[in-house]
Amino acid sequence: MKKRLTISSLLLSTALFFSASAFAETLRIGVEGAYPPFSQVDKDGKLSGFDIDMANALCKEMGVECKLIKQDWDGIIPALIAKKYDAIIASMSITEERKEKVDFTNHYYKSPARFIHKKGADHEISQAGLKGKSVGVQRGTVSDKFITGTFGEGVDIKRYGTQEEAYLDLNAGRLDFVFADAFVLLEFIGSDNGKDYEFIGDSYTDPKYFGDGIGIAVRKGDTELAKKFNMALENMRKSSYDKVREKYFDFDVFGE
Repeated sequence: MKKRLTISSLLLSTALFFSASAFAETLRIGVEGAYPPFSQVDKDGKLSGFDIDMANALCKEMGVECKLIKQDWDGIIPALIAKKYDAIIASMSITEERKEKVDFTNHYYKSPARFIHKKGADHEISQAGLKGKSVGVQRGTVSDKFITGTFGEGVDIKRYGTQEEAYLDLNAGRLDFVFADAFVLLEFIGSDNGKDYEFIGDSYTDPKYFGDGIGIAVRKGDTELAKKFNMALENMRKSSYDKVREKYFDFDVFGE
């Protein structure tokens, strides 16, 4: 009997060891922390937002610990390539240009881009209407590339390291427009700082600039990790995705 108990105890200890090891893996996720409502740092210094909740939910679905690493947008892809983290969950559009540097999962949401301006301002969104006007964009984003490629000639494009910096200049009267992800702008114009501003013009979704939705970036050739993310996302779509989404949006953001 004593011998059987010893063997049983050994088998149990071994099982617990391997069980703990299976969940000991840590997945490092690069996030921005300056792109509300998708990613921001709250008053307590804690990261929050849709991207943050998605990252944590996906890690939970995959059975791994999630370590979030805050990184400025300008350096977010170089830091992934340099192995500072394993993946990027930071509202990154899946574009052909970015596919030259990184691989992507399937999209986890889709969003158009739009202009905002001061309520009551006499503006028109056209090549002629934007001539000589100042438009704020976040540097290196698809919004930046779209404005440059579509309206660039004659437009005073002002580029910022973060979306918040663009809002500061808009409020200070140094910008006529800000152009960005419509969901991000919706958050701003619904706030006290943005209550004097409104959308103007059409929504823009040209795949040439805005790609195939928002995806998770991994290093080139890291197909196994991309597959794991895709499987986790597929499972989330059947279970917890809407619970995460409803914290931030009362409408569908996943798209087709």
